[in-house]
Amino acid sequence: MAMSASQLRRGRVIMHDGQPCRVVEFQHIKPGKGPAYMQTKLKNILTGAIFDYRFRAADTVERAVMQTQELQYLYHDGHHHYFMNNETFEQFPISDEALGDSALWLIPNMNVQVEFLEGQPFGVQLPRTLELRVEETEPGVRGDTRTSVTKPAKLENGVTVQVPAFVNQGELIRVDPEEGTYIERVR
Repeated sequence: MAMSASQLRRGRVIMHDGQPCRVVEFQHIKPGKGPAYMQTKLKNILTGAIFDYRFRAADTVERAVMQTQELQYLYHDGHHHYFMNNETFEQFPISDEALGDSALWLIPNMNVQVEFLEGQPFGVQLPRTLELRVEETEPGVRGDTRTSVTKPAKLENGVTVQVPAFVNQGELIRVDPEEGTYIERVR
């Protein structure tokens, strides 16, 4: 399926020179003189090679045809993360390198969409938001509900995000795993 290069986003998988590549970073640049372009950093899924590529805004790119399956995350053995199909109980390992930053957000027994290319798993699609418990943070100060002061908070998965000063240890918060940012408290 073809799409405009201006629609490239982090995490999308495209076919580039006949190879499946994940967009690691992208930036839309409109110089004062000349046409706009998309400066991207791509990671070849098959080889792991990372390279920069510049697409013109008018270019079209081919989106990789992938299948997805909902699998349950089981555990990490130091090199691979293991996922299980809840119907067939078949397990699929995915390497740390293939998952990249997505691995930080995985919690045992969590259901995620695993991406398959030619029958092999190579990545996950995390939910848009995750609800996680705050494990460590400084105590909140009464009356700090209207300020924009933030503090670091370590979540149950080990990731540290910046949260407003009124968030306390033990509270459940909603975060955006793609950006690694706090959204709101869960009531």
